[in-house]
Order: sequence, then C-alpha cells, then structure tokens
Amino acid sequence: MTPIKVLLADDQALLRSAFRVLVDSEPDMQVVGEAADGAQAVALARSTRADVVLMDIRMPGTDGLTATKTISADPDLAGVRIVMLTTFEVDEYVVQALRAGASGFLGKGAEPDELLNAIRVAAAGEALLSPVATKGLIASFLAQGGGSAGGPDGAEYSERLAALTGREREVLVQVAGGHSNDRIAERLVVSPLTVKTHVNRAMAKLGARDRAQLVVIAYESGLVRPRVE
Repeated sequence: MTPIKVLLADDQALLRSAFRVLVDSEPDMQVVGEAADGAQAVALARSTRADVVLMDIRMPGTDGLTATKTISADPDLAGVRIVMLTTFEVDEYVVQALRAGASGFLGKGAEPDELLNAIRVAAAGEALLSPVATKGLIASFLAQGGGSAGGPDGAEYSERLAALTGREREVLVQVAGGHSNDRIAERLVVSPLTVKTHVNRAMAKLGARDRAQLVVIAYESGLVRPRVE
C-alpha cells in the first residue's frame, strides 16, 4: 500500500516536529516535506506531489489562506487536499479557506487520533467537515454580517447557478441543508445513485472540490438563506 504523502506547513518548528513524529509513526502515511510559510508550502506541494497538506492558516509572509488559494487554483495540483490548522474559533479566515478549496479545518489542540483521521479522510477525497457542520458554520458567519470578500461576486455565482438543471439546483439546496445522499433520495423520490450523479455534476459546474464547498456556494450565492437557531 502506498503511504499517504503529508506536507507540514507551519511557522513553528517545534509543532512541525511533533506532527512529523506522529504522522511518521503511522504505517499508512509519511511526511514528505516541511514548510515554514505559504510560499514554501506551494513550492513543496508541487515538488513532492503531496496528497495532504496540513496548513497553518496564519503564517508570516505568504499565509496559509493565500497558499491554499494558489494550490486549489493550480490544475496540476488538483489531487492535493488541504486541512487548515488554526488556534482560533470560526472566523472569516476559516470561511475563506473553505471557499478557497480546503477540505476542512482542525484546531491545533486536536487529539492525535483526530489529526490522523483528518489526514485519512482528506486523502480519500472527502470533506473533513460534514455538510451539517459546514451549514452551521456558513450560516452563523453570514448571519453575523460576514461578506464574501475574496470570493466570486454575485454576478459570477448567478452565471454558475444558471448552468445547473432544475434537479441539480434542487439537490444543491438539499446538500446545503446538511442531508446525505440517501436522505435526499428519499425526499426527492429518486435513487441514491441518481442523487450522487446530480451532486457530481453540480460540483463540476460550480467548480467545487467537495460537498463542503457546495454548501459554501449555496449560501453565498443566496440560493439558500442563513438561519441561525
């Protein structure tokens, strides 16, 4: 079995060392590089062909958010998954990271098992955050007055959404509601396979890397309105 190639990007050498020991202790993963800032992270992502980047969201020089946008926008790095590391609560940086293509985020104080699981989930091409968690995050942020700085404007979102079929739009609304494919299939009276096809087509048309990004787009486009319990 080919190990998951992990790239560590954090300006704290001590933290990188701790992560390296943890990751390298697992038989199914290995650290292939360490970066102290975002520019190094992008360069190493290209040279090592890492599967997963553990990216500190705030670093001197080129920060993790900028590096994430650069990696996500590079077609040659389409297979690279990014897990953002933060010491902060949910804020605009985290929302922008999800918008930029990160698979999710993790607190630096997370348990070792959580970190290792996050790497495996991201490497498998899945969103680290469930649609339910993403829905809550985005809804809370937007309801507090968060904008879409750094993201596509309303006109661009309208153009993207116009490319969706009526059924794809219906499915997108259900995904934004935090529902699984099976649950969506029940609600729309179709097969789970049909739902999966619609989800994949919506992701392709909207340029979303995973379901978490679909939720971001659904809320920021205004297709779904935020509601905080």
